[in-house]
Amino acid sequence: MHIHILGICGTFMGGIAAIARESGHTVTGCDQDVYPPMSTQLESQGIQLIPGYSPEQIQLQPDIFVIGNVVTRGNPLMEEILNRNLPYISGPQWLSENILRNRWVLAVAGTHGKTTTSSMLTWILEYTGLNPGFLIGGIPENFGISARIGNSSPFFVIEADEYDTAFFDKRSKFVHYHPRTVILNNLEFDHADIFADLPAIERQFHHFVRIVPNNGLIVANGKDQNLKQVLQQGCWTPVEAFGIENGWHTKLQDNQAIDIYCHGMHQGRLQWDLLGGHNHMNALAALIAARHAGVPVKAAIEALAQFKNVKRRMEKRGTVNGITVYDDFAHHPTAIQTTINGLRMHVGTKKIIAILEPRSNTMKMGVWKDFLANSLQEADQVFCFTRDAQWAKMALMPLTEKADCFDDMNQLVQAIRGIAKPGDHILIMSNGGFGGIHEKILSTLKK
Repeated sequence: MHIHILGICGTFMGGIAAIARESGHTVTGCDQDVYPPMSTQLESQGIQLIPGYSPEQIQLQPDIFVIGNVVTRGNPLMEEILNRNLPYISGPQWLSENILRNRWVLAVAGTHGKTTTSSMLTWILEYTGLNPGFLIGGIPENFGISARIGNSSPFFVIEADEYDTAFFDKRSKFVHYHPRTVILNNLEFDHADIFADLPAIERQFHHFVRIVPNNGLIVANGKDQNLKQVLQQGCWTPVEAFGIENGWHTKLQDNQAIDIYCHGMHQGRLQWDLLGGHNHMNALAALIAARHAGVPVKAAIEALAQFKNVKRRMEKRGTVNGITVYDDFAHHPTAIQTTINGLRMHVGTKKIIAILEPRSNTMKMGVWKDFLANSLQEADQVFCFTRDAQWAKMALMPLTEKADCFDDMNQLVQAIRGIAKPGDHILIMSNGGFGGIHEKILSTLKK
C-alpha cells in the first residue's frame, strides 16, 4: 500500500510514517514547517518529504491519504482530495486499524510527562527482552527513534494524546487506541484552542476510561483531584494509584537515589541521573504498567537505572566556556515551573538563565498570563521571545528587572551573550524549533 501523509513532520505523524514504512508500505508525505528531530529522522529512513501542500501531490496516486490534525479546511491539497472524492483517513484511525489491532496496547495519557513516561515504559519492556513496538511524541535516547512496529511482540506502547484527531474527527486521539494498560499521569486545563474548559477535557478522558477492559489496568496519579473526578464518573477497570502513601510512592535518599514502596513495602532503590520529583512520578507509573505486562519490579528498577531520558527533555545541548545550555519542551506553566525547579535542585545556587518561547496555541492566546511569572520565579534571569505573544510583556512585569522580552531573535541571542558567565546554566523552553536558538547561543558563546 502507498500512503501519503499530510502533516508528516509532527512527532505523531512522523512516527506513523516510520511504522508504516517498517511494515512494508510505501510512504511519502508533506508538511509546511520542517525542523529536527523529526525531519532528520524521516530523512534517515529514506521517506520522501515534499515541502508544502500543493494540489499536484495527488499525482502521486497513493492508495490512501493519511491526514494529520494540523490540516484544516482550506488546505489546498486537502481541498483537492475532497473535490476528487479520494480516500482519506486520520492518523489515529489508520494506526488503530493497521497496527494496534490484536496488540496489548499500553497507553500513556496526561497533561504532562507523557513522552518521558512512555519512553521509560518502553525501555523497561525492551531491557527485559519483550521487544515492544512503540510510538512516542519524542525521541528516547535509548532507542534513537520515535517509533517502531515491534512485530515479534504483543506489546505496543503509545503516547496517548488528548488533542483532537483531525478536522473531520474532533474526538481525542486516544479513543482510537483501545488499550489494555493505561497510565493517567495528571490532568490540567490545556489546548484552549479546542477545549472550552477543564470539564470538556475531563469528558474526553472519561471516554478513554470507558473503553479500557475490566481485565486491564488503569495506573492513576493518586494526588490528582481532576483525575479522581474523571474516575468517579464511572470506572470498570482495576485502578492502581501512585504518588500516595497507601499506594505506590517514593522516598528521596539523595539527588540520584530514590526508594520505591508499594503499600509500605520496600520494592527497591533506583539510582539514576534524572532531575526532578516529576520524574519520580513518571518512574512509578512506568514501573506499575510494566508490572501489569509481566515485568518484575526489581527488573524494571534495573532498567530505569539505565534510562537515558528523551531528546528535548532537559537535554544538554552543549557547554561552552563553562556555560551549559539545555533544551526542554516545557510550554505549560506547570511544566515550566517543574523543569526549572528540577534544574535548581541539580545546580544549587548557580545562576539559571531561563529562555521561553510562548509558542503553543494556548500560550499564544494568553490563557496562562496570570500564571506565567510565578512559574519562572526560580530562575535568576528570564528572557522571553514575545514576537507571537505580546501579552507576555505585561504578564512578566511582576518579575521586574530579572525579566526581559524580545521580538527580535538576534537581539535576544546577543542579550544572552552579554549576561552569561562561566558556571551559568541556560535553560531554553519551547515546544517548537525556536528558530535554532540553541545552536545560535552556543555559537555566539564560542566567540
